[in-house]
Amino acid sequence: MISRAALSLVVLALGAPSLAQETLVPYEVVGNAIPKSLTGAPGDAERGRAIVVKRESTCLLCHSGPFPEQRFQGDLSPTLQGAGARWTEGELRLRLVDAARLNPATIMPSYYRVDGLTRVAQNYRGKPVLTAEQIEDVVAYLKTLKD
Repeated sequence: MISRAALSLVVLALGAPSLAQETLVPYEVVGNAIPKSLTGAPGDAERGRAIVVKRESTCLLCHSGPFPEQRFQGDLSPTLQGAGARWTEGELRLRLVDAARLNPATIMPSYYRVDGLTRVAQNYRGKPVLTAEQIEDVVAYLKTLKD
């Protein structure tokens, strides 16, 4: 089984979509969700889909979903098909921001966290993989996946 640290290195080696230079927006975890948008506005589902299928984001290394144009899709993690029916917007947001809060043994990288990570290349330290806006875009897209 692939370790969380190894998968994080794969994410960094492939090049993240943005490796954002932004200061992290404070957020509040309520139960198993981050109920409020990180940006205060809804994301753009079309941009979110583009992030999900872009190889550099690594989503499809582990997940599969309704992406017929994508030849190779992962089978290590739950399918993204139906994600919008399985989880609330806030639950999806927390899974993207820091899935380890829900499952410390997860192999899913934390896409909007910079503290407590190990084995991060120096030029990537202190930078989230996705921006707050990109997190909201992916959440907006995943919410459309009801079946």
